[in-house]
Order: sequence, then structure tokens, then C-alpha cells
Amino acid sequence: MLQRHLRAACAAAAAAGALLVAGLSGSASARPSDLPAAPTAAETLRTDAAPPALLRALERDLDLNRQQAERRLANEAEAGATSGRLRAALGAHYAGAWVRGAESDTLTVATTDPADVPAIRARGATARVVDHSLTTLDAAKARLDRAAAEHATTAAPVWYVDVPANALVVRAVRTDAARSLLAAAHVDASLVRVVKSAEHPRPLYDLRGGDAYYIDNSSRCSIGFPVTHGTQQGFATAGHCGRAGSATTGSNRVAQGTFQASVFPGNDMAWVAANADWTATPYVNGSSAQVTGSTQATVGSSVCRSGSTTGWHCGTVQQLNSSVTYQEGTVTGVTRTSVCAEPGDSGGSFLSGSQAQGVTSGGTGNCTSGGTTYFQPVNPILQSYGLTLKTTATGPGDPGDPGDPGGTWSAGTVYQAGATVTYGGAAYRCLQTHQAQPGWEPPNTPALWQRQ
Repeated sequence: MLQRHLRAACAAAAAAGALLVAGLSGSASARPSDLPAAPTAAETLRTDAAPPALLRALERDLDLNRQQAERRLANEAEAGATSGRLRAALGAHYAGAWVRGAESDTLTVATTDPADVPAIRARGATARVVDHSLTTLDAAKARLDRAAAEHATTAAPVWYVDVPANALVVRAVRTDAARSLLAAAHVDASLVRVVKSAEHPRPLYDLRGGDAYYIDNSSRCSIGFPVTHGTQQGFATAGHCGRAGSATTGSNRVAQGTFQASVFPGNDMAWVAANADWTATPYVNGSSAQVTGSTQATVGSSVCRSGSTTGWHCGTVQQLNSSVTYQEGTVTGVTRTSVCAEPGDSGGSFLSGSQAQGVTSGGTGNCTSGGTTYFQPVNPILQSYGLTLKTTATGPGDPGDPGDPGGTWSAGTVYQAGATVTYGGAAYRCLQTHQAQPGWEPPNTPALWQRQ
């Protein structure tokens, strides 16, 4: 079956001629000439809707001009779609993907099988043959996560799958602490690289006054993303900011809402139901640009954060599915970034272009000397609490009533990469993790869905 997929990929590429990463998200199936072209990944993910404040922060923090920043966002959108297609084609051989370059114009896809190299190159990506599949490394990390419930220590506070290094990396103040944790997890030493580090992550909340929102009239955090729960409006934020039942007030000290659910440690997620005086909007930090979705960014992609203490700052996605041990306990499934943050920024928004990524959890360093910050991905928050991200009302497809095409696809559902649905009598495979939006029906979004 794999070889049939690979031959099909090669044939499709040969017919398309020379390819660039920025043009790789078109539909794999032929379209009659009288039909409009399928939207590109950049069009689907509305990279043109990135907030101006985010673009300015990208220019400052990644040393880009405006055109480079815009091209980088478009290239990252296309790279995500391409890597999603290759992940489906390579199956168990797939070992991850990442982008590099000032404009993220080089996509690398790793495999454990040298026979896959032609198919990867046919999609315009650079191929790398490695020893361990992503499934193998993720399984090893999961064993470490389980062992951390009893053996976690702040002397070995961070671990993650480093896709470019093809290894499970443990960052430790003391290497003996890392070895003890690995021994308790029974992880194969050949999969692991221990890195000596002085990193001591901590949650980014404080007890200072200021804007954003306040919890029980004392600590301060930042709003993540406005959401709805049926007709109830509210916002997603970090779990360490408050517990279920905690009352919140806005930056103006006006009564705002109540924490409905909160998890920390383990995860770092929560949501607040707002009272009738507050309205959920698809905006971040007063920007006129709108959040248009929640498609997960690829390793190496640019990502920017907005928080009530330090405003907008940008960096790159370093690792997905990381684990970090704070003084309060271990949090799993967070994303590690090179973005700085400071106390009070907790709970605030992480975006890649106009796509919501997550809410600020914790980190090390500051925005004067630089630092590392972790965010809780937003899609698990939406899925866990049955929330719908507040976005624009339209996607690349017709936002009107499509009738009843039939099938299992449903707007508002969080789909993981690899999930399958039916729509209009056809089967589709999800290429990139996202929450489905109206107008993002599978036939309209080849960057997100591949017809089977």
C-alpha cells in the first residue's frame, strides 16, 4: 500500500513540474478546467489576516522586513500541508518535519526508510533518513511522562522529542537526576540525549496590579482566546491562573466571570465563563485583525505571543509535545518556543499568523535577556471543555447553507492529524490538527483534508 502511495506522489509531482515549498498545498486530484482552483494553504489559513502587531513583532524579533515576514507565514502554511500529506504517505516510517531559513522556505521531512527519499523530494521537501520513527520517540516520551507522576524532579525539569535531532531530549540541572528518571521509565538509552541545562521553568503569574484580568482580586493573568460554549461566552486561559469557582475581573476591575474548569498540573488549561457585560470577539489584544482558526504550526515555524506584561514578542516553535516540571508538578503536552515572557503574561495568546496556537504556561528568562516559554496548545482545551474558538464566520468555501451533504465531518470538532471523516459521499483524511470551522468543509480545504 505504501509503495502505491509513493508512486502516486511521484507521478503527481512529475506532472506538476518544478515545485517550491510555497506552492505545495494544491489538491492531489485533477480538477476540470471550468472549476475554480482549490485554495492554497496560505489562503485557507488566512496568513494575510495576521495582526499588524504580530507582523511588527516578527520583524523585530526575527530580524525580518515586512515582505519577509509575510512570505514566512505563507511558506509555513504550505509546509504544514505538505508535511501532512507526506506523513500520511510514509506511514510508520515518518519521523517528523520542520522548516528552516529566514523565510521558512526549506521544509525537511525525515523517514526511517531510504526508499521514501524520492517521494519526499517529489513534494519539494528535503529528505533526511534517520534511525527512529516519530511513533517510536513519542512512545518513549509517553513512558517518561507516566514515570514522572512518581519520579519527577525540578533537577530534570524538561523533556521533549527533538525532531531534527531524532532523539528524546532531557534537559537537566543534574545529569544523575535525568538518568534516574529515564531508568524509572525503562526508556532505551539509544533514543535519549541528556543536555546539561540551568533551566528552571516556572508558571508566569504574579501578584502585581495592572491590566489583563484578575483572579479573586489578587493575582493577574492574561486572556488567551475568546470562546463560546453553546450560547455562553468566555475565554480560554492557563489552568495555573485559577481554580473552578474563582471569580475574575477585567483590566478595568469590572466583574467579568468565573472559572468553570481548570487543570494544573498535568495540563495547564482552563476556561472562564463571562457575564452578560462581556462579549467574545475574534480579536487579540485590541487588534483589528481576526483569529481565523487553530491549525497547529510545524516545528521551526514562527510563533508570536501577546501578554499583558510585555505585549507582543515572537520566536519559533522548537518542539511539540514537550513536558516540563514546575515546582507544582509536571505538565505534559506543551509546546516549547524561543519566545520570551514574564510574570503576568500567563494565559495569554500564542499565534502563528492568524491561527491560534495556545495559551502561555511558563518558562525561563525574560524579555530583556531572552528566554524560553512553553504554551498549552489550544486545541486540547477546546476539545476537553467542548468550546468553540471565536473566529471569523467565513472560510475559503461558501459560508452559506450547504444543504445536507451527509457524512461525519462537523464544524466545531477538533480533528487530529490522521483522523478520517466522510463528507458528501467521499472519505477524507485529516492532514493537520485543527478545529473545523464553517467554510472549512473537506472539499474546500485541501491544505487540511486529503480525499481518500
